[in-house]
Amino acid sequence: MLPTLFLSHGSPMTAVADSPAHTFMEGLGRRLGRPRAILVASAHWETERASLNAVDVNPTIHDFYGFPPALYALRYPAPGAPELAEQASDLLCAAGLASRVDRRRGLDHGAWVPLLLMYPQADIPVVEISIQSRLGPAHHFQLGRALAPLREQEVLVIGSGSFTHDLSRIDRTGVHGEAADVRDFAGWFDRALTKGRTCDLLTYRTQAPYAAENHPTEEHLLPLYVAMGAAGPGARAERLHSSVQYSVLRMDAYAFH
Repeated sequence: MLPTLFLSHGSPMTAVADSPAHTFMEGLGRRLGRPRAILVASAHWETERASLNAVDVNPTIHDFYGFPPALYALRYPAPGAPELAEQASDLLCAAGLASRVDRRRGLDHGAWVPLLLMYPQADIPVVEISIQSRLGPAHHFQLGRALAPLREQEVLVIGSGSFTHDLSRIDRTGVHGEAADVRDFAGWFDRALTKGRTCDLLTYRTQAPYAAENHPTEEHLLPLYVAMGAAGPGARAERLHSSVQYSVLRMDAYAFH
């Protein structure tokens, strides 16, 4: 079966600007092969209960401002997968997790930026699922567990967020290198992931060094738990990529096998 993935999507500029993360995602689709469909949990869709978009063709949502015009011209009109959205909603309900289907929403940049690089033909059906940022890691881990059967149907499950995400400290000059607290947090998280320390990961807020500094709010880390849960019991984590942008944004990516 395909692994599940956690990807740090970074700034919308990742879609067009040369960077290690851009290059990594460009090659990732070839490395994985072609799934039958893709289910993406994006940090940029927050709802009270889990929602899945069910459309015929995905509109491209430009959920950002102040960027070059070239970004707003990009489109990722991947087909939707209404039947997959309904099936995923049923799996969540069967696990006691409230869900709904949204028949209008398209793909925000947390979904379409990595997919544009991975599968530029936009010909693989895509469903996006929202996160519930007030419910924390354990909820999203269970959400992923409920979706695990989709892997048997060649569905690629992706959590798209950011390994670290404090936009207030962005250094656009790039001259100061990686902040020490970012390095310490990312190192702790990598060790916890690769050693399978699930309990520590679910309580990272009190376990990891500088957790609140690197995630003042949790929405960009929660998709990782969806990917981790969807891999199923006993899955192991493999770091696929590691880089840093603007001193404080780690662009790490993981596969869960």
